[in-house]
Amino acid sequence: MRVAVEDYQVTEVPERHPSLFEPATFAVAVLLAVVGVVIGLELLTRVGITPNTSIIGAIAAIGLARIPLGLSRRFSDVARQNLLQTTISGATFGGANGLLLPLGVVWLVGEPHLVGVMMLGALMGVVIDATILYAVFDSRIYPASGLWPAGIATAECLIAGDRGGTRGRLLAAGAVAGGVGQFLGVPMDVFGVCWIGNMWALSMFGIGLLARAYAPTVAGVDLNALYVPHGVMVGAGAVAMVQIVTAVLGRGRTPQTRDAGAAERHLGRNLARGFGAFVVAAALMALLGGLYGRMSFPMLAGFVLFAATAALVSELIVGISAMHAGWFPAFATALIFLVLGMAIGFPPVPLALLVGFTASTGPAFADMGYDLKTGWILRGRGRFPGFEAEGRRQQYLAELLGLAVAAVFVLLFYESYFTRGLLPPVDRVYAATIAAGADPKLATALLVWAVPGALLQLVGGPTRQLGVLFATGLLIYHPAAGWTALVSLAVRAGLLRWFGPAAEQPMYVLAGGFIAGSALTSFGTATARAR
Repeated sequence: MRVAVEDYQVTEVPERHPSLFEPATFAVAVLLAVVGVVIGLELLTRVGITPNTSIIGAIAAIGLARIPLGLSRRFSDVARQNLLQTTISGATFGGANGLLLPLGVVWLVGEPHLVGVMMLGALMGVVIDATILYAVFDSRIYPASGLWPAGIATAECLIAGDRGGTRGRLLAAGAVAGGVGQFLGVPMDVFGVCWIGNMWALSMFGIGLLARAYAPTVAGVDLNALYVPHGVMVGAGAVAMVQIVTAVLGRGRTPQTRDAGAAERHLGRNLARGFGAFVVAAALMALLGGLYGRMSFPMLAGFVLFAATAALVSELIVGISAMHAGWFPAFATALIFLVLGMAIGFPPVPLALLVGFTASTGPAFADMGYDLKTGWILRGRGRFPGFEAEGRRQQYLAELLGLAVAAVFVLLFYESYFTRGLLPPVDRVYAATIAAGADPKLATALLVWAVPGALLQLVGGPTRQLGVLFATGLLIYHPAAGWTALVSLAVRAGLLRWFGPAAEQPMYVLAGGFIAGSALTSFGTATARAR
């Protein structure tokens, strides 16, 4: 499949990629990181969502480049703009989803003295998260040529600011349509994603959204209450992990893909190292949190291994969903592992640390995937390996800078938020679930519904991800998104049938505009509601 920006040709590259640590770039990046973490914390605690601020960072960088000052002209370089939008995006998701959300869980279960322990575990989680994605990006499982919708949209914005012309006008038209549609209640980000993603995967995503929304009306069944979405995701996720392991072992490779690059050859090693790092983080949480006094040694060891497995599997599933659909069920995935931990029989306090640790992984993984996709496009889509490698390394450092700024901000202000009752709404769901205890029918329901999820994932294979995307839809209550996905796919099929392959390129650019306009409008309306 051709990418949305295939006609953006990078013919010349500088001898060196711009460095994040250039004084002006570093100073602006820190400032944007502070803005990003404030945006993330305010919207997550007051509205319950965290917006993708990559596009906001891109627009800020473009605006900065337009200031008629000598110092500002350096920011006309799209590579520097890419570093700035990476930093603000990492600070937003890292501070809100990765750090504040886990702290809120232990606060709500009445263990405020464990906030420091949870902070350490969550911070290690997000750093490991970003590091694994940095290591496995452009591998067979997470290819740079994959969809990563928000990354394409951000790249479209930066390219339009750099080149303008027909692309700029198409992007602007798409952004206006996306903003108007989003304001009227149509999720235009979904509409845009369905114009550039895998039609099979996105069809299952839309069907899952509609099944979750209308099952109570049509069949008189609440799928969520019966743990159907959770079971389907458990089954689909298990098969997805087998498919990932198969890819790591190299089964079924063709001669053309056998030596696809260093990232591919070292995929298994990087995932193993990531798992080992998660084990260390979970063990530190267990030790510093005094869990040895609450559980027997075998259960303590089982907790450490289960927490590490949950963190790794959660981030991989979230990454797959983010890459294919642009949406990722990070909150729901953490809830699934919380429910599994309850079924195993872990006590309440370990469960709180478990769900917080699991929730910290995934969002940073997916977010960095979007940002690296943007950078990969802007750097020539891999045609200049040395420049690409250095640019990717600088983006990784920008992500870590965003996380560092977010960590300082959260440590300074989390108590101010919590004492005023400003906690992420999903934390109340996690705390209530822990308080309710395990349902005796829980394990049976998960096993029963894991079967169709596993079969669907097996039939679709690793490229279509039917099971994971269907489960993603089931885990989200958003009927408008379901209808929008199916309508968008139908329009896409009609346009391609009528105009042929020539329609693809303008559709991709418009789709980037739909996503960008939707993101900006969502940010604006959410900010207004938060006041």
